[in-house]
Amino acid sequence: MSETIYVRAMEVTTQAEADDMFEKLVKECMEKRPCGRTEAEQIQRSNLGYFAGYYNEETRGRVEKLYRCAHPIFGPISDNGSPTTEQALQTGIAMGKAMKGER
Repeated sequence: MSETIYVRAMEVTTQAEADDMFEKLVKECMEKRPCGRTEAEQIQRSNLGYFAGYYNEETRGRVEKLYRCAHPIFGPISDNGSPTTEQALQTGIAMGKAMKGER
């Protein structure tokens, strides 16, 4: 799936636009993967939440609300706020160690 479609998804400002965009993302996912609708929706919500993490707090909050998603690692910005640079670094280190089977 092209990164461009996620960039456009970040620019959406209304629920109607978000619903249309989400439907496109889910359908494309189901065609390319192939998978069922429930899995495609989970994948896209995770992707949208993750991608929104590269944007400012305002955009991330709007995206999480419109697409009913959250960052898959840091959770919803409305509950947890944005991670600090140190939190993001330490989370990345811990995840890397876990992937390698280290403690």
